[in-house]
Amino acid sequence: MDKSELAAGIFSKLAEHYQNRFMDVSLYEKSFDHFCDYLIGQRPAILELACGPGNISKYLLKKLPHIQLKGMDLAPEMIRLAKTNNPQAEFHVMDCRNIDQLNHTYNGIMCGFLLPYLSKEEVEKLISNAYALLNESGVLYISTMEDDHNKSGWKSGSTGEKMFMHYYDEEFLANTLKKNHFKILNTERVVSTMTDNTIVTDLILIAGK
Repeated sequence: MDKSELAAGIFSKLAEHYQNRFMDVSLYEKSFDHFCDYLIGQRPAILELACGPGNISKYLLKKLPHIQLKGMDLAPEMIRLAKTNNPQAEFHVMDCRNIDQLNHTYNGIMCGFLLPYLSKEEVEKLISNAYALLNESGVLYISTMEDDHNKSGWKSGSTGEKMFMHYYDEEFLANTLKKNHFKILNTERVVSTMTDNTIVTDLILIAGK
């Protein structure tokens, strides 16, 4: 089993716990609002990758009830919760590493809490695939835990489960976006404190086609 599939299994097992802890996305509302501001069209089609229990989906649908939102996640229990929390949207179990198999295009792609579970090569492929899936003037939102990539490794969460976490810096992500013909529209950082008092910086990049 690869690292992403292992993480998906853990997230599926802990889906209820994750939902109880992370449905509140108020820390990131400013960046979500910026993403929404860049969307073009009366009924924008949004693809959300690694949607989890639908926490970001719920915010987007509340802010823009007219959007057509399709979410995917590799953890079946997360998809079950996302459907319950957002019955007006469409959700499917799917590996984000296979989005090149999709035959639709979108006005926006939301990738909120995924990159720490992907290798550099997988992130590069994801960004390339995202460009191909976006309509003209489409927008991509990506975020990651910002740190030296050399610090990536197996980390234990609050429940004791171990997952491999990849860290990325702005230079790598910005260069990868530009290499794939994206234009960076907005850069933000959100600093928060974990339950073990560790300080975490989330780097958020919004890029346009």
